[in-house]
Amino acid sequence: MPVPPPTPDDLPPLPRYLQLLWDQEPPGRRGPRRTRTIQEVGGAAVALADRSGLDAVSMKAVAGELGLTTMSLYRYVDSKDELSAVMLDLAFGEPDLAAVTTGPWRTRLEAWARGLVASCRRHPWSVDVVLTSPPLSPNALAWTDAGLRALEDTRLTTQQRLSGLLALDGYVRNFVRTTRQLGLLPGEGETVSDEARRYSVRLAEVVDAERLPALAAAQSGFEDDEGEDFFETELAFGLSVFLDGLERLERSAPENVENA
Repeated sequence: MPVPPPTPDDLPPLPRYLQLLWDQEPPGRRGPRRTRTIQEVGGAAVALADRSGLDAVSMKAVAGELGLTTMSLYRYVDSKDELSAVMLDLAFGEPDLAAVTTGPWRTRLEAWARGLVASCRRHPWSVDVVLTSPPLSPNALAWTDAGLRALEDTRLTTQQRLSGLLALDGYVRNFVRTTRQLGLLPGEGETVSDEARRYSVRLAEVVDAERLPALAAAQSGFEDDEGEDFFETELAFGLSVFLDGLERLERSAPENVENA
């Protein structure tokens, strides 16, 4: 027999940081009074990461930014992982609901994905945060809700919509992470053209037609194309692959599909 899903009574209370983010902390809490909000704590960590990188963020450093003791920070979060979850929620920000409720569903979903790209580019460190649990914070769930709104008049099932959003979210984060690691993220370090020229030269040094014939034949594609926006071109291609797949799936779905 299948195991029944747990009820709220079967689970421990929400972690303190989630209670604070959702304004759900029960009254009558014992202990010293908090002098800051969870948003101020997360905001200080975000500012530190924006300024000095993710590795600069620690409980001690964030406490110092706020003029608090390290121990007092534990009134808000129990661990660095929880602090990271608060940082991500603030880095996400709220989605643009107008963008996901205007035009055909494909246009709306692309706007949703590009909104995520913009969020990641504002805070590039966010793509390096290791997720330790499914998101439950307000802004993270607002983005999921917005993505579902973008797909609400399609014939996709609820599971297909959720799976599509997960795949698209994963593509966006991996794309921003990879281009950043390769030095190809616009606005960071050298120009894309500089990096592309250097890579083309290095390829010519190591690739030969006998050992790597397909790559040798395609090598011209790695050469720098003056005036081409590499980031935008590659992003648009990747998004079109995902959107084409979802569109084909949606067209093949029954008209009266049950979204259960």
